[in-house]
Amino acid sequence: MTLKEEIENRRTFAIISHPDAGKTTLTEKFLLFGGAIQVAGAVKSNKIKKSATSDFMDIERQRGISVATSVMAFHHNGKLVNLLDTPGHKDFAEDTYRTLTAVDSVVLVIDCVKGVEAQTERLMEVCRMRDTPVIIFINKMDLEGRDAFELLDELEEKLSIKVRPMSWPIGIGRTFKGVYKLYDKSINLFNADKQRIQKDIVTIDDINSPELEKCIGEFADELRSEVELIEGVYDEFNQEAYASGQLAPVFFGSAVNNFGIQELLDKFVEIAPDPEGREADVRLVEPEEPKFTGFVFKIHANIDPRHRDRIAFVRVVSGTFERNKFYTHTRLGKQLKFPNPATFMASAKNIVEEAFPGDVIGLYDTGNFKIGDTLTEGEKLQFKGIPSFSPEIFKELVNKDPMKSKQLEKGIRQLTEEGVAQLFYMQSGGRKIVGTVGELQFEVIQHRLENEYSAKCEFVPKNYFKACWITTTNQSKLDEFKRLKGMDIVKDKDDNDVYLAPSQFMLDMERQNYPDIEFHLTSEFKVARKV
Repeated sequence: MTLKEEIENRRTFAIISHPDAGKTTLTEKFLLFGGAIQVAGAVKSNKIKKSATSDFMDIERQRGISVATSVMAFHHNGKLVNLLDTPGHKDFAEDTYRTLTAVDSVVLVIDCVKGVEAQTERLMEVCRMRDTPVIIFINKMDLEGRDAFELLDELEEKLSIKVRPMSWPIGIGRTFKGVYKLYDKSINLFNADKQRIQKDIVTIDDINSPELEKCIGEFADELRSEVELIEGVYDEFNQEAYASGQLAPVFFGSAVNNFGIQELLDKFVEIAPDPEGREADVRLVEPEEPKFTGFVFKIHANIDPRHRDRIAFVRVVSGTFERNKFYTHTRLGKQLKFPNPATFMASAKNIVEEAFPGDVIGLYDTGNFKIGDTLTEGEKLQFKGIPSFSPEIFKELVNKDPMKSKQLEKGIRQLTEEGVAQLFYMQSGGRKIVGTVGELQFEVIQHRLENEYSAKCEFVPKNYFKACWITTTNQSKLDEFKRLKGMDIVKDKDDNDVYLAPSQFMLDMERQNYPDIEFHLTSEFKVARKV
C-alpha cells in the first residue's frame, strides 16, 4: 500500500468517561467485536478473579480502576483501529489530557443512570480545545436509568455540543427491548450475552411493518412516535459538523451485555477521521509527508514486572517509522535507533517492522525520553500541546529507608517522567516536592515505589495553593523575586523556575507587586490561564 492508503486505512481514538460509566468494559467489548479477543474477561489477574484486558498494573486490578492509559490495536471492517483506553478517575485526568493529544477522535461513555458528571464536562473541555470529533455512547440501558430525551437535553446543555441520535432505545431497564437504528431504519432486539458476540440479533427493516408489534408488542406505537419526534427536532447527521467537533452522534446500548456495540463500532469506523497532522513549533506537519515524525505522549516503566523495562509511547504523525533506522531526538540532538519497536494488546507486545501515521508504537527507553519529546529524520522541530498543568495537592517526599536512596531517586524520577505526578526540586538541601491532582496518585506512587523499586517512602503534606511557572523579560526583577521568595521557589523536571504560591491571596499579591513577571498555571505558556 502507498503511504496515503495506509493513512486512510487507520482510525486512532480514545475512550473517555467519568469513573464507573463502563469505559473499560466498552474497551474490552470493542476488542471482542474486533476479533482481538474471543471471550470477555480473557485475561486473569490471578487464578480466581478475571480482570479487564486493558488494566495491567497490579493496583488497577486491586482497585478496579484504570490509572494508566492502555494502547491496543485491532482490525475492523478493513480498517486498523488504534484504541487508547484512558483513566477515568479524576485524580489521573492529566494522563487523559495528554492522551487526547495523540488521538484523532473520541468515544465518550455516559452512564444512563447518572448522566453527565463533573469529570465528563472537564474532559469535553479538552476535546473542544482541539475541536476533537466526539461520538457519545449512552451505556447501561438495561438498568433503570433516565429518560433518553432528558439525557440528550443534558448533553447539549452541559457539554455545549449539538447531538444527533443514531440509534434509539426501546424501553429501559427491565423493559429494555433493544435499539432502533435511525441511520438504516432497522431494529436490533436485546438479547444479553456478557461474554460472547450475539450472532443472531433479529433485524426488522421497516418501522411501520406489523412485524414490529410481534417483536416489541406495546412499545411499537411509542417507538414510532419517538422516532417522528427525533426527526422533527434534531438535525440530520452532518459529516463536516462531526469532523469539526460541533456535532456528536449518539448511540445507546449495554456494554456489559455486548449490546449496541456492533452498530457503534461499525459507524465509528465509517465516519471517524483519518489520522491528522499536528502543529509543531515551526510549522504544521501533515501525515502524508514522506519523512517520519512522531512525539512521545506517555512513558510507562515496568509494563512487564518480570523485566524492568521502560517504554515510551509514540504517536506517528508523518511518514513511515522503520525498525532499526536512526532517528533524531530533537531535544537532545541525539541519533537513536530502535531494534524492538512494539504494538500492544494491553500488556502483550508484538514487534513491528514499520508504522504509519495514526499508529501508536512503544519504544524501549533507557532514560532518553520525556513526555512531549519529538523524533524526526533530522528536521529540528518540536510538537506542541502536551503541557503540565498546576497540581492541586503538594507533599514532600521523605525516604524511609536510607539504604535504598538510589532506588528511591530512580523510582520517583521515572514515575514522574511517566506523568503520574510532577516533581519539583527545592533550592535548599535537594528536598523533593511531589504535586498531584488527587490523593489517589500518592497511593499509586507509594505502591509502585515499593513493589517495582523496593523503595519505601512517606509523604508530608505541604501547604501550597498552586504551582506557577514564572517568566519575564526583566531578569533583575526575577532575580529579586527569587531571592525574596527563595523558600517557595523550586525547579521542575526541565529546570524551569516555579513559584509555589501558598494561597490565592499571596498569588494575587505577587502579581500586583511584580507586574513584570508572568505567573503561568501550565508549562505551555501560550495557553496559560489565570486563576
